Amino acid sequence: MTKFDFGDGNGAVPAHRHINPDGTEGGWVADTAYIGPYAWVFGNAQVSGFAIVFGHAEVSGFAIVFGHAQVSNCARVYGDAQVSGYAKVYGHAQVSGRAKIYGHAQVFSNAKVYDHAQIFGTAQVSGNVGGDMIVTGR
Repeated sequence: MTKFDFGDGNGAVPAHRHINPDGTEGGWVADTAYIGPYAWVFGNAQVSGFAIVFGHAEVSGFAIVFGHAQVSNCARVYGDAQVSGYAKVYGHAQVSGRAKIYGHAQVFSNAKVYDHAQIFGTAQVSGNVGGDMIVTGR
């Protein structure tokens, strides 16, 4: 059994390198997470906890998706971005840079969240948010 430490305080957990749809070796995925057959996890990206990546979604670079987060449809999470908690990124949305999406937030449609932006709480974002902007919902 292969184990990997995702740096989340849980120590090394059962994990594997994702095999992408084209057969290339991808990023680390905890055995508790789900990656759909057409989804991509590559580079140094990590998917852990009970996160789900499906559809034609991509997680790449040094991005991290964890907790119960979902990335789906044709969404992309890349760079040093993080998606966690029960957050959802879907549609053709892109999350990049050092952006963080967490809580029960949703980023969807053609939204672009980048730089150091943070989206959390119950916020719903379908447009562009960048810089040091913070968007929250109750």
